[in-house]
Amino acid sequence: MAVQNFQVDDAGMPDAEELRQLFTLMVTVRHLDLSAVAWQRQGILPGYAPELGQEAAQVGSAFAMDKAVDFAFPTYREMGVARTLAVDMVAYMATHKATWHGGLYDPKVSRLAPIQAVVAGSVLHAVGWAHGERLAGRAGVALSYFGDGASSQGDVHEAMNFASLMKAPVVFFVQNNGWAISLPTEAQVAGGSVAARAAGYNMASVCIDGNDVAAVVNATRSALAHARSGAGPVLIEAMTYRRGPHSTSDDPGRYRSLEAERIDAGMDPLDRLKEKLLSQGIADEQFIADAWTAARAEEETLRADVMALEPRPGTEMFDYVFTEPTEALAEQRRNWREESEHV
Repeated sequence: MAVQNFQVDDAGMPDAEELRQLFTLMVTVRHLDLSAVAWQRQGILPGYAPELGQEAAQVGSAFAMDKAVDFAFPTYREMGVARTLAVDMVAYMATHKATWHGGLYDPKVSRLAPIQAVVAGSVLHAVGWAHGERLAGRAGVALSYFGDGASSQGDVHEAMNFASLMKAPVVFFVQNNGWAISLPTEAQVAGGSVAARAAGYNMASVCIDGNDVAAVVNATRSALAHARSGAGPVLIEAMTYRRGPHSTSDDPGRYRSLEAERIDAGMDPLDRLKEKLLSQGIADEQFIADAWTAARAEEETLRADVMALEPRPGTEMFDYVFTEPTEALAEQRRNWREESEHV
């Protein structure tokens, strides 16, 4: 069976005003990402997964969504997606502060599923949600995020097979940042291409420059339209680079040099968009400066609010396990209250 044709033309390219919006979002995400790493070093956050260098892939793909009907399914590294979807960032950071697993924001309102720490776990959720949309005759498309490392998980292959068979409206968005923690892509992706795997599922796919935000928006818009039309899922492999550690507990110096990182990373996606805006007269230096000023102001407010987050009531760990609590769970709750609250 031949794989369906899937063409990405220029119909979905962002216009000048959208490019300005994208730059502002990318600046905001960049500053917030760097700040979150600093917060972890200062003891405000227990841990954080940086996304330095992946702003174009995240902001561009989320920007392409129809926020009235589509739904994004993130991993633990999609802060840029959350900010682009206007998620309450204090509620988002609640997970990184270990205040609440998955985030305190409302997924239905934000169109962002809870933060998923299980590698490739959100891919299954995305396909299930998309299949439900198809059965209900609705127009929503699931945008499922995962990395090149997660693409080697069995859950991803099961999800892709099911999605293709059922023509579930899903866009599998792979951010190939070159590393599965300390393991380079070539050492864990047979053939070196995640997009090439789509052929085995009769699924449309495309490999794009994940550091070109305009190309990301365009390709994602095309993929969403393809899936929304009933033609089946699409796999996008966005080639980018992780400019830093896998997480704040990782030391990338143990498996690559700073010189190798500088060479392999290529041109910074934010500098790339800035150069485009200035060279084409879409924005001037004052616009660039104002974007950074606004980003710093937002971060200062957010930092104070994140620091003010209080621990959640301990009993909540028992409240959201089962619709009808079991006797064993009720006993655990009683024991916990006796030991912790002395009641």
